[in-house]
Amino acid sequence: MFLAPFVPSPLPVIEHMLKLAELQPGEVLFDLGAGDGRTVTMAAKIFGAKAVGVELREDLAKKALISINETSLANRITIINGDMFNVNLKSADVVFLYLTTSANEKIRPKLENELKKGVRIVSHDYEIVGWRPIKIENFCENPKIGYPSHTLYLYKKS
Repeated sequence: MFLAPFVPSPLPVIEHMLKLAELQPGEVLFDLGAGDGRTVTMAAKIFGAKAVGVELREDLAKKALISINETSLANRITIINGDMFNVNLKSADVVFLYLTTSANEKIRPKLENELKKGVRIVSHDYEIVGWRPIKIENFCENPKIGYPSHTLYLYKKS
């Protein structure tokens, strides 16, 4: 099921989101709608995490795999070319979302049913309706000019 267009998160935003989620070495991050794999690559390279990217579009999944295979991180990153609704999330410590509000609403029951207690969910620009974030941050990508600005939501599964 196609839920959101591919709009890549800027690298400074991804890094800030992973810091906001307090991603730790060895933890497992799932990026639902992984696009070109930039989030899973950063999670493995900078944060020492294991990362799983789920991408429905075959062209983007292939692009992510090519990019990852050019690094020494292939042993810590998995790209799944498939539907996020068919992927088991039980091993997740952190879930990264850059979907839309309506897409977040559709994925919410899966997150509620599969994620273990304490999993952190970070969402770029779009809230998860019905959940109360533990933190909302406005992150300015370029403070000198005051934009672009991004709203980042952090949730914790209770």
